[in-house]
Amino acid sequence: MDRTLESLKHIIAQVLPHRDPDLVFKDLNVVSMLQEFWESKQQQRAVFPSEGLVVYESLPSPGPPFVSYVTLPGGSCFGNFQCCLSRAEARRDAAKVALINSLFNELPSRRITKEFIIESVQEAIASTSGTINDADDPSTSIGAYHYMLESNMGKTMLEFQELMIVFQLLHWNGSLKALRETKCSRQEVISYYSQYSLDERMRSHMALDWIMKEQDSPGIVSQELQMALRELEEARRAGQELRFYKEKKEILSLALAQLYSDQNTSSPSDDQMSLAALCGYH
Repeated sequence: MDRTLESLKHIIAQVLPHRDPDLVFKDLNVVSMLQEFWESKQQQRAVFPSEGLVVYESLPSPGPPFVSYVTLPGGSCFGNFQCCLSRAEARRDAAKVALINSLFNELPSRRITKEFIIESVQEAIASTSGTINDADDPSTSIGAYHYMLESNMGKTMLEFQELMIVFQLLHWNGSLKALRETKCSRQEVISYYSQYSLDERMRSHMALDWIMKEQDSPGIVSQELQMALRELEEARRAGQELRFYKEKKEILSLALAQLYSDQNTSSPSDDQMSLAALCGYH
């Protein structure tokens, strides 16, 4: 722990040279420090391909406790995990969680190396019924995971998470299963979707998938949304990265809004559009 703290202080001294590393996490102006950190990364050209500003979002609430989220360049999302009595306090707490994770992401141990891949694959094998031979077979889940890690050699874990979020959501809404039924190999799917980041069009396609599920199982969208909200709240209170849960909430909310709108939300062309979305995102 002491060695990790010293490593973080060294990173602070490099990225924020005018800040005192011993006081950085005690400073109430942590919001500006987080902004400075990512501005410095931008100047060093060491930012995400889908870079953007640090964005804050406060949940509407008539009174405390207040909840705030902060989304970093690349899409990683964090929230306040403490019970905050003001919106400003919630914003600072979310910024502090995001800053700590941003700094940890700079540690050498958070970069994908050959040693990291070997250890990660071994952990995946131990937690499943797979074997070491599966790691070299891209048609298996472990082999696909190994392939994704190898394809992202040198990237940080936050950069890797930006790619993984797409596949997490495709698995969650059943798209990966549908692709397997079309005889697409895991390697083909990974190579194809690795070219894209999560955007409004992809979210709309996923929302359309859930509208179709609602037609077969009435009430499923509301049930999934309630589950996503619970997962998001539990993850926020635990100080975890939140993007997967937050994206689920956004996609399901979009689907629910379309289901209850006055417009026609389902037609034969919708089915064709959803199938096209599963077989290729353009």
